[in-house]
Amino acid sequence: MNNNHFDKNGKTVAFLTLGCKVNSYETEAMQKLFEDEDYQVVDFDSKADVYVVNTCTVTNIADRKSRQMLHRARKLNENATVIAVGCYVQAAKDVLEQDDAIDIVIGNNKKNKIIDILKEYNQGKNIEDEAVIDLSIEAKYEPLMIESVTEKVRAYIKIQDGCNQFCSYCIIPYARGRVRSRDEESIMEEVQNLVTKGYKEIVLTGIHLTSYGIDLDERKESKLLALIVNLSKIEGLERIRLGSLEPRIITEDFAKTLAVNKKFCPHFHLSLQSGSDETLKRMNRKYSPKEYFEKCELLRKYFDNPAITTDVIVGFPGETEEEFNETKQFLAKVAFAQMHVFKYSKRNGTRAYSMPDQVKEEIKAERSNILIDLNAKMMEDYHSSFIGKSERILVEEIIEIDGKQYQIGHNERYVKLAINAEKSLINQIVTVNVIKDLTKEIMFCEIMD
Repeated sequence: MNNNHFDKNGKTVAFLTLGCKVNSYETEAMQKLFEDEDYQVVDFDSKADVYVVNTCTVTNIADRKSRQMLHRARKLNENATVIAVGCYVQAAKDVLEQDDAIDIVIGNNKKNKIIDILKEYNQGKNIEDEAVIDLSIEAKYEPLMIESVTEKVRAYIKIQDGCNQFCSYCIIPYARGRVRSRDEESIMEEVQNLVTKGYKEIVLTGIHLTSYGIDLDERKESKLLALIVNLSKIEGLERIRLGSLEPRIITEDFAKTLAVNKKFCPHFHLSLQSGSDETLKRMNRKYSPKEYFEKCELLRKYFDNPAITTDVIVGFPGETEEEFNETKQFLAKVAFAQMHVFKYSKRNGTRAYSMPDQVKEEIKAERSNILIDLNAKMMEDYHSSFIGKSERILVEEIIEIDGKQYQIGHNERYVKLAINAEKSLINQIVTVNVIKDLTKEIMFCEIMD
């Protein structure tokens, strides 16, 4: 790092976000901090005085992409201040500090100090010791707040950071640290402000959302459930969604309470990764396929046709043909609304990196294609279950398909629906009748009187 690139009077800033929805939220929060200092936000491909790249480190490929984007920022303006923030910084601080393309590195739990750090840098002060902290020791939740988001109708709300799970393939507990939860009062205030500005839907998100509140209260009941109940009392808030969950949070009380909450959207992204007991053990996942299936059945007991979606990793070290077939059969048994299929990617610093019996890339690709085909069939089946039914769509945007314009949104179960309408209905909830598939992802509907 050096202090030769910056223009002390520069007042334009560009942002690029890599990775998850938590990163997106944090970028929005950092953008607000810059706007409060009278910076003008410009597109990342434009010439800017400051570039902020919110990095990801979930795979080696994410590391490489993060470096590429930082170097791209430098090429866009040789005299700009290039700032690397986030997970890749946390995991590879020493490497990035030696990179001449980067001026400032800021780790997790320090993003809220980005303006102060930039000012000190511009004054020629040494900032290296304070911009990246050790997250393996206990830390408090980093206070960040948003007032608006890029999406017009839906706001992602970060309520938790860190993870204590240490899955054998995952670097995130090292990059994000231990579980840290945001206090409920701060969340309620932020959501209330967003609703006042017209946002009708929120999505609660975090690095390990299921762990929300375990650092705040040792009692057994779910702090996440209590938060949802309290948020649903906010007048004007129409919909509450959840990000990715672990199966263990699905209890009788959890499902029963949410099933009678009219604002809660019955879309559950339950992280699975494998349907093989032995593979799950090597992954250090904390459940069995049998336990997972019981949670899905519990959801279907209390919710009518809930959307249950998941993530699956194929080709994890040691995954035999028999284990893969167990996974395939289990996925078909659960009958997901949608799956995201990933080929296992080695990540330095994780236990799985050096595990024996690494699976060949061509086998990973073959298994991935099989599950992608299965996903297409399951999505088609789930979508078909809505034909002829009345649904409520929150209209989000206007897009063109085959030369025709449609207004697009989602129902409560996160199925994407399209309507024809002459006037804009964006950010309105409309009752529709589902007619047919328009594309593989979108269903066509008619507005009901």
